[in-house]
This record gives sequence, structure tokens and C-alpha cells, in this order.
Amino acid sequence: MATVKFYDKVPDELLKFAVIIATHDGKWVFCKHKERNTLEVPGGHREPGEQIDDTAKRELYEETGALEYDIEPVCVYSVTVSDRSDGQESFGMLYYADIRTFEGELHSEIEKIILMKDLPSDWTYPEIQPKLLEKVKSQLISRFSFDTPATI
Repeated sequence: MATVKFYDKVPDELLKFAVIIATHDGKWVFCKHKERNTLEVPGGHREPGEQIDDTAKRELYEETGALEYDIEPVCVYSVTVSDRSDGQESFGMLYYADIRTFEGELHSEIEKIILMKDLPSDWTYPEIQPKLLEKVKSQLISRFSFDTPATI
């Protein structure tokens, strides 16, 4: 079981991940990994010496092909999985991005991106990523103008 918590800030060296909740033309942006049949939001591990904002931009490009976008940090999140990592809390930075343009093809482990008005039922990380998306929605709700409400 995964526990997700949110923080305003933590020491920078604790931030190991960047996750980006993204939209494009009023739709949520999801990724389908080549080796999975589920959907996830863009994100990944921070490289040694990399600034966390640069991690977010790199992962957004690698996993979606986003070329032109606005991105901003939302908050720090943590995940604790009781049966993994000795129950240690791991931290990441949560971002929101509004993508204007995409590159023509992807160059990573992601097979394709999928744009959806509603949220998927087949999440890769069902105990974590829906909670991150809900946090972004609650923090930035006035920006979303979907024709159909996206609900969890």
C-alpha cells in the first residue's frame, strides 16, 4: 500500500523524482510505456547533479516530445510504500505543464502519448498518480476549462 503526502518544501537533496501533470488543448496528457498496457503521467528520476526543474523539463520532453510549454512547480510530494524500500519516504517535486506543441515522434521508452478529457481506469501507478493529479486540480482548478469534468 502506498501513502502519498504533500509538503510546501523539503531540502533539495531529498528530491529524487519529478512528476508532471500536463494538459494540451483542454485534455490531460498520458504516456503509454512500450512494455506496459497501462497509462501514466510524465516523470522520472533526477540525474546526479541535475536541478529538479531541469529533471522536470527533460522528462517532459523525453516522455511526451513537448517542445513549447509552460511549466511550474506545484508542491513537493512523498510516497511511502510499506513493503518496498524498507518503508522509507521518498520525495519528488510535482509540476503542472500546459503543452502547446509536440515533436513529431518520441525517442524514449514511451510508445505513445494519449490525450484524454476523462481520466484513465488503467493507471500504471493507481495508488499514486491519481492523487498527484487531484492535487494539481485542487491547486490550479481555475485554469481548467474542460468541456467534461475530469473526475477520479
